[in-house]
Amino acid sequence: MKASRIAAAGAAAGVTVLALSAPAFAHVTVQPEGDAAKGGYAVVDFKVPNERDDASTTKLEVTFPTDHPLASVMPEPMPGWKIDVTKSKLDKPLEMHGEKISEVVSKVTWTADGKGIEPGYFEKFPVSIGQLPEDTDQLVFKALQTYSNKEIVRWIEVPQEGQEEPDNPAPVLELSAASEDGHHAASGDDASAAESAEKASADTAADTGSSDSTDTTARVLGVVGIVVGAAGVAYGVLAGRRRTNA
Repeated sequence: MKASRIAAAGAAAGVTVLALSAPAFAHVTVQPEGDAAKGGYAVVDFKVPNERDDASTTKLEVTFPTDHPLASVMPEPMPGWKIDVTKSKLDKPLEMHGEKISEVVSKVTWTADGKGIEPGYFEKFPVSIGQLPEDTDQLVFKALQTYSNKEIVRWIEVPQEGQEEPDNPAPVLELSAASEDGHHAASGDDASAAESAEKASADTAADTGSSDSTDTTARVLGVVGIVVGAAGVAYGVLAGRRRTNA
C-alpha cells in the first residue's frame, strides 16, 4: 500500500507541474509597452505563439477597428518579415493636430521571408498607434494566423463580459484613463509622438528576453514533472512485484 501511494503521489505531482507550466496564453494577444492611455499614443505588441508541432507561422494579418479608427498606425520593421500596410477611406474624416484625415490604416500584414515562427516559439509584432480614443475602454482587433501547411486560424471572436472566453478570441487592448493633469502619452506635435513611440520600441528586446526566460523555465518544470511522475509509477510497480515474489 505504501508503494502504491508513493507511485500515485509521484504521478499526481507530474501532472500538477505540467498544468502549472502550461503557457498562460495560447492565442494571439495584444499588450501595450507601458501605458495605453485614452487620448494618447502607445506602442503595442501583437504576441503570436506557434501552436502547431508540425508547421510554422508564416503570416499574420491584423485588422484595425473601424468603430474607433486610428489616425496614426506605424509598424516597426522586423528582420525576416515583409510588412504590407492597407489603408481605407473614412466616411467621416478624423481631426489630428488641426488637420483632417480622411484615410487611415485598416490592416497590417506580416509575411515571413524565411522560416517564420517555428514550433515551440512565439514572436512579438510591435506597432505604434494613436491617438487612442477617449470614448471607449478597449479596442478590439481581429487577426488571421497562417501556417506553412496553409492552415488559417481566425482570431476574430469578440469576448463578451460575463461569458466564457471563446475558442478563438480576438486580441483586445485595454485602455487606461488619461492622466489627471490632462496630458496624454504624447505632446501636441508629431515629433514628440514619434519620440515617445521610439523610446517604447527600444524596450522590446529586453521584454522579449524576459518572456523567453519564463517560457524556458516552464518547459524545464514540465520535464521535471514528467520524470518525477514516471519514477513514482516505476517504483510502485517494482515494489508490487517484490511483494508478489515474496
